[in-house]
Amino acid sequence: MQIKTLEPFNRDDRGFNCEYDHDRTGNHVLVYSKPGAVRGGHYHRGLSATKDPEIVIICSGRCTIKWKVAGGELQSQTVDGPARIEIPPMTWHQFFFETESVMFEMNSLAEHADDTFYDELT
Repeated sequence: MQIKTLEPFNRDDRGFNCEYDHDRTGNHVLVYSKPGAVRGGHYHRGLSATKDPEIVIICSGRCTIKWKVAGGELQSQTVDGPARIEIPPMTWHQFFFETESVMFEMNSLAEHADDTFYDELT
């Protein structure tokens, strides 16, 4: 799991800008979450190129991410947007949103559905 804070620039009374790089094209999923929402609770096998690794941008808000690699310990980290999160295949993960948040998944809904597994990761 890699979590990288996106550094703001051009801060002024309107807000700020952030920049990040990606090479993924096609459809992506924009997710709006309310405080208390829980998302995930699954892993991906990397069957789709956009799930090897999965890349998520937390645009705004705060969430706690929990994850576990097969045979490893459950880990967690609280993340404030904007941040870029890279989730390797075979990593169980779950997002607990503490505030109203916006998240950008760099994959299509079909790719997500085709490569999402809820069975126990051992």
